[in-house]
Amino acid sequence: MANIHTVAVPSNAPGGLNAAPSAHFGHCDMYTVATVSDGEISDVRTVPNNGHAHGNCLEPVGVLADIGIDTLIAGGMGMRPLNGLQQAGIKVYYSANMPSVEGVLQAFAAGKLVAFGTDDLCKGNCGHH
Repeated sequence: MANIHTVAVPSNAPGGLNAAPSAHFGHCDMYTVATVSDGEISDVRTVPNNGHAHGNCLEPVGVLADIGIDTLIAGGMGMRPLNGLQQAGIKVYYSANMPSVEGVLQAFAAGKLVAFGTDDLCKGNCGHH
C-alpha cells in the first residue's frame, strides 16, 4: 500500500520546487503543494496565501485544510496556528532551514524531518509580527 501525503511548504514567490521556503507559515507569499508518495514527489502546484488580518492566524489553517493538506513543513509559526493545524489533523514538521522547497520535500520523503515542536515556535521575535 502506498504511503501518500499531500504536503504544503510555505514558500517565497514564485513558489515551486526551486523557491526558498518562507521563514514563517502565515506570512509566506504562497504554499508550494506536492504529493509525496513512497519517496517520490509529484503534482507540484502553488496556492496563494491570501494573508490574514492581525489576530486571525487560523485563516491560513482553514485554507490548507479545505484543499486536503495532511502535512505542513514550516520553519516558523505561532502556537495558535500550530494548535489549529494539529486540531485539523494536519501533521507539522520542521523544515530545518533548508535552502529550497525541493530540498525540504526530499528530506520529508526520506523521513529525515522531525515533528515541529514548541522550541520551533516564533515567540514574537521572528521579525514577522
